[in-house]
Amino acid sequence: MNETRTMTQQRPRSASQQTGAAVCAILLTLGNLVTGYLLLLAYAAEPAGPWDSETVAHSNITAGLALALAAVMALLTWVFLKAEWLRRWWFILPALFALAAALRLTLLAPQL
Repeated sequence: MNETRTMTQQRPRSASQQTGAAVCAILLTLGNLVTGYLLLLAYAAEPAGPWDSETVAHSNITAGLALALAAVMALLTWVFLKAEWLRRWWFILPALFALAAALRLTLLAPQL
């Protein structure tokens, strides 16, 4: 019985499934790179002094955009997983990026 399950779970992929998986992987990789870049900008922004409220605002905006983009990437990953084009480990990056953005917006927010 276990052999039957193993054989059905490891069926070979067709060319269209491989192409779909490659396109999805490229799309998610590009989206995750943009999210990571926004987080890098959010964490790199430190106010020069108590007068520099613009830097704090820019850091909050980029962290908010990164959080929104991480949510979009998580939804896209969920759709691609439902189509059986990708594996579950693709959820790791959007989850980590969402956690990092939420931390930047709350506990690690720059102070004046």
